[in-house]
Amino acid sequence: MSLPNSTRKGSSVSKTTRLFTPSMGVTLGATKLLRILAGVVMRCWALAGAAVLACLLLYWAYGGLMAFLLLCFATTGILYHSEDGLLFHPELPAHSRVFVPVPSMFGLPYENVFVRSGDGTLLHMFFIHHAGLAGERLPTIMFLHGNAGNMGHRLQNALGLYHGLPANILMLEYRGYGLSQGSPSEEGLCMDARAGLDYLASRSDINHQEIIVFGRSLGGAVAVDVAARPEYASKLWCVILENTFTSIPDMARVLAGWRLLNYLPLFCYKNKFLSSTKVCHMTTPALFVSGLSDTLVPPRMMAELHRLCGSHHKQLLTFERGTHNETWACPGYYHHLATFLQGVRLRNPSPRIITAPDSPPPPLCTIPTPAPPPLPPPPTHSSQINT
Repeated sequence: MSLPNSTRKGSSVSKTTRLFTPSMGVTLGATKLLRILAGVVMRCWALAGAAVLACLLLYWAYGGLMAFLLLCFATTGILYHSEDGLLFHPELPAHSRVFVPVPSMFGLPYENVFVRSGDGTLLHMFFIHHAGLAGERLPTIMFLHGNAGNMGHRLQNALGLYHGLPANILMLEYRGYGLSQGSPSEEGLCMDARAGLDYLASRSDINHQEIIVFGRSLGGAVAVDVAARPEYASKLWCVILENTFTSIPDMARVLAGWRLLNYLPLFCYKNKFLSSTKVCHMTTPALFVSGLSDTLVPPRMMAELHRLCGSHHKQLLTFERGTHNETWACPGYYHHLATFLQGVRLRNPSPRIITAPDSPPPPLCTIPTPAPPPLPPPPTHSSQINT
């Protein structure tokens, strides 16, 4: 027996109603919400992961950069403050800070002098002078030595200058060297040279019209500094520079051989001694003595300083066998120095470049060469000035 159509329709409606009950709607809504939340979480997770990764990369890069910068800062700081130890060697040879040979060991009359530098540092000097009227008429040389030892180690050279020119000689000991107080620095050494000239200006027994500054190696850079200052250049008769350099940065490139130093800025150098810049302002007559066998300072630097010098009366004197510290022992050394000074005295222009022959010319005078007595042992008591 078949059911009426109405009954079948009701049954169909009843089935449809069961498919969309309220509980089923809640379930579908919750599922949809969960899907939305899951999508949001997944997207936020991706964004959060990207942000965390970016933070980690930034921290790594920034931290690495900071570490690199700190390493560079520390390294340059160490190198900056170690430059003094690389440039200045007052302790070489041994006992140089407590034992200074005296001029009397070479038969030279002298005065032991102590003066104050511009900042109050006590400096030790030897004033080696000719007696009587001769000493008052002769030129006076302020001798500025190199970066090692003390002034007593240059007395054999002073002996030749004393008799070979002839001249009075003020041997100046830089701060931190020999029996002078303090510690060496570029500013300090240049200040000490000015103190030496001030001391000579205070003496009444010398010829103030003929004061010479002589500088070898590092002393040449100090001599250039003082001669380039107008207030001191007016006090100088002439300048003699021997085997000195154009600047400390130039010497660093030569000695180290690192191309990186070509790009190192000047402020990274504690001591600069920019002689190639200062020598342009020198107007005092100048003699440049260059040993062509110098293996420390390239002879081209002396030629460069001679070329740049602002003086109209300048001369480059070269010795083929001259070494860095012993050019003064070459034949004809004192003869050529005396000839240059005579030309300055007579206001005669000198040849710009002279190459000294290996054979010695006739001497202007005889230089005694007494055999010095053996050096006494270094003192063991309070002869050293505390620094």
